[in-house]
Amino acid sequence: MSLKVRRVVTGHDNNGKAIVEIDAISPVTKKPRPGAEYSEIWMSEGFPISNDKFEDPIQNIKGTSLDGGSVFRVVQFDPGVTPRNHRTDSLDYGIVMQGEIHMELDNGVVVPIKAGDVIVQRGTIHNWVNKGKVPCLIAFVLIWAKPVMIDGKPLAAHG
Repeated sequence: MSLKVRRVVTGHDNNGKAIVEIDAISPVTKKPRPGAEYSEIWMSEGFPISNDKFEDPIQNIKGTSLDGGSVFRVVQFDPGVTPRNHRTDSLDYGIVMQGEIHMELDNGVVVPIKAGDVIVQRGTIHNWVNKGKVPCLIAFVLIWAKPVMIDGKPLAAHG
């Protein structure tokens, strides 16, 4: 694998005019497990987000999601990717850009998802399984959320 995602990030000059701050391949790519690779695109901290000062934040992304903020990344799942059942403390928006993936939930439900489909993942335990013959590419935006509460007890993030 060699995931290369071009980032085009805008900002403002000293006169308030729009400029391009970054136009380059993302320098932060990680391989968390066999068959999975992702490129960090952007992150923000706090709400509302400030667009005043420019500083490339992606070197500071430490986990799957960010408490009090958001993370934008592009993930490639190769055929036969190693399983990872997990739950995050985030609201995740996913856009399948290429290929197909199966979303497996902890209740046994399996949902096939293909290029052009979108996913809204709301703190559930899930796994991504690529049963196809080509890599699946998904853009994810993960927005900090409170842990899911069931009968007054939090469902902890894990995986």
